[in-house]
Amino acid sequence: MITYTVVLTQPRRHRFLVSLAVDAQPSEVLISMPAWIPGSYLLRDYARYVTAIRAERDGELVTITKLDAATWSCPAGSGALQVELEVFGFDLSVRGAYLDDRRAFFNGTCLFPWVHGRTGEPHRIVIEAPGLDYCRDWRVATAMTPITADAKGFGTYEAADYDELIDHPVEISAFEREDFTAAGVPHRLVVAGRHEGDLNRLATDLIQLCETQIDFFGRPAPMTEYWFLGLATADGYGGLEHRASSSLIFGRDDLPRIGEPGVSKNYRRLLGLCSHEYFHTWMIKRIKPTAFTPYELQRRNYTTLLWLFEGFTTYYQNLLLLRAGLIGVAAYLELLAETLNRVYRAPGRLAQSASESSFDAWDKAYKPTPDSPNAGVSYYSKGAMAALGLDLNIRLTTKGQFSLDDVVRRLWADFGAADSGGLAEEGFGDVLRQVTGQDFGPLLDELTRQRADPPVADWLAQFGVALSFERQGPEGEDAPPVPAVELGVQLAVDQGLVRIRQVLAGSTAEVAGVAPDDELLAINGLRVRSAELAGLLARAEPGESVQVTLTRGDELLRREAVLQAPRIQDCSLKLVENTDAASLQRRTDWLGADLVT
Repeated sequence: MITYTVVLTQPRRHRFLVSLAVDAQPSEVLISMPAWIPGSYLLRDYARYVTAIRAERDGELVTITKLDAATWSCPAGSGALQVELEVFGFDLSVRGAYLDDRRAFFNGTCLFPWVHGRTGEPHRIVIEAPGLDYCRDWRVATAMTPITADAKGFGTYEAADYDELIDHPVEISAFEREDFTAAGVPHRLVVAGRHEGDLNRLATDLIQLCETQIDFFGRPAPMTEYWFLGLATADGYGGLEHRASSSLIFGRDDLPRIGEPGVSKNYRRLLGLCSHEYFHTWMIKRIKPTAFTPYELQRRNYTTLLWLFEGFTTYYQNLLLLRAGLIGVAAYLELLAETLNRVYRAPGRLAQSASESSFDAWDKAYKPTPDSPNAGVSYYSKGAMAALGLDLNIRLTTKGQFSLDDVVRRLWADFGAADSGGLAEEGFGDVLRQVTGQDFGPLLDELTRQRADPPVADWLAQFGVALSFERQGPEGEDAPPVPAVELGVQLAVDQGLVRIRQVLAGSTAEVAGVAPDDELLAINGLRVRSAELAGLLARAEPGESVQVTLTRGDELLRREAVLQAPRIQDCSLKLVENTDAASLQRRTDWLGADLVT
């Protein structure tokens, strides 16, 4: 048995004290910290947060030798070994560890080194109460199995092995909690942070969403309970999936207010986040690529299939909100258009395929540069576009006999419920063929390995949905008119200075010699005061020259820019009112009842 003890003795210094107890073994003891956390494909090198380490046996200090950036060695001995680590935790994200005088949160990857050769054994953690006056209202929330825990959750928890140990994040704070049951499975909704949201409303809506997803894959659910661990902040957004829980960060205004009617855009965003992470309970936590079976936590685990696991999840997160009755068809089409626009707005979609984006995730997706929009595309959004294309074409080719739903359920049957190993890199085409009886190899190649835009508009037209492109500007009565030109830059306001964050390839700005990190001062002698240029360019026409004034380093520069028409426009999706009967039937089979709400 491997046992860890977590002591929250120094919240205001953001230090976790972790002790690792290893029973006697005849050989040296090697321990290593993970380099990354499953679900987030970047080497984060968690060992760098270890600020101190020591070891002892029977009260006597033991020499502990650091072998590399994340591995330590202790000599063999007759008694039990105890290793103590001090870990700095101040990462306010779903991927890290955080501790201050208001809250503690951690993932096992951040605090718990694994013992070489012992990862398959049961592991326990003991979470001690801080014993500090300002922490007296803190409670523990985690999906890990409790062995002996008090009314506030402090005590001992157990996991079957190291892989499970690090798959149960822990929230410790004065959080609010709502419990509910979905498809017979107990669910816990936990929200930390200041907010005025209606958690009962959220829990009620989550019942519909969770039951819809469980029924999508088929009962019984693969978990015996599930925890949504949420943190409400000013403007945060993100999530990370786990086998029986998810970590969520969202804006406090994303929560519904008491008595608030309907589903606002902010609340819709939160429901989409919950839907995305919950869908991962099946897709990636249990249905995995071969590259993740098992995880190797000390190095990159390359796969070309993230477009499938993240892209399909992105596609279904909103489609299942529609099927759950939480949003209507009009709202769904708006969300689908937003997903497509994340592809169309990136010039890099024509430079990187979905498979290439997946493989390059470790070195590019989480390390953006000013040139990222020109050089690559997200496997989330391009993968969702691939999922849409597959779904529509399966329905068309098989005359409605099959859909992508059937393919995903087959993935679950073969690689999830049956636990028959991971999906091979080239295995998805075989699954498509087995389910549909058709060869979708050329389409799969077009959607995932080629870089050109697929004919999405043509496919949607056969379902009575019109895709059109139009230039969209800021909303509101006082918003300036949508300009007929653009500079082709992304701006950010940094301490009152308007800076160029990114310059799109082939744009007006690039041709004129504007560069990332330039400070944008004026256009035609008029001061630029915000990241919105619509007002300054409202009356300009393509081919017109303007003078751009900027600074680069400590130099004042002026550039003549010949304005271009927008090269990237936004798509919108609308139902075709007088569509033919066949298209109407296909649309109804895909989106459900033909209602616009």
